[in-house]
Amino acid sequence: MKLVKEHTDIPVPEVHLATYFPSEDDTPSEDDTPSEGHTPSEGYTTSEGRIAMSIIPGTPLKDVWDNLDDETKRRVCSETWAMLAKLRCIEKPPELQHLFLCLADGSPCVQDPLVAGTNCRSPPGGLVSDDAVRARIYECYYEANGRRYEKELPSMLPRSNTSASTHADIAPFNIMVDEKSLEITGIIDWERAGWYPDYWEYCNIMKPIKYKDWQVWMDLTAPKKWDLSGITAARGVLF
Repeated sequence: MKLVKEHTDIPVPEVHLATYFPSEDDTPSEDDTPSEGHTPSEGYTTSEGRIAMSIIPGTPLKDVWDNLDDETKRRVCSETWAMLAKLRCIEKPPELQHLFLCLADGSPCVQDPLVAGTNCRSPPGGLVSDDAVRARIYECYYEANGRRYEKELPSMLPRSNTSASTHADIAPFNIMVDEKSLEITGIIDWERAGWYPDYWEYCNIMKPIKYKDWQVWMDLTAPKKWDLSGITAARGVLF
């Protein structure tokens, strides 16, 4: 959120305090020193943490969406895409240049089933290229007993030449709007934010959720679209 506040005018919560409490088991030994090509944050896990931040005024978009007319739905979705475009302009810090997919602090993404690899023998780590991302998605799919597209999936997955800064979890419950004007007052829940293949936000917006009408409007107003047949096939097993 600090980077977003420094480099854009996107309304985000202001962090006043962030405290983490690693347990004894979470503190790495000398043998756990991050290897070359990995950020220090990959050597740690945190058992508990607390964060204090400002409150974004307004109400979640999910609470008012069904009452909006088509013109307002189009405007809100177009404004959301405009904010995401501003995010994409944030440059990756020099210390993270070797990573293609990572969270804002350089740590691996462990919450998205596409790459987290709950069933994988190898833990999530630094993904340094588009090929590495696609290989990881395939590994997660295969290790979760995905066999229907065993041969086809690698060629079905989208490709990307760009690692872009994004929120990675845009949805009606993370967009705040003013109840009267219906203007966007802020974007919340930035825990998954980081650098991802440029199609990542679009594919997450289109993942299976109950806000189907919102997805239709986000698709209608999207500045660019990708073929998500491979992602959809993988999600059929991983989600």
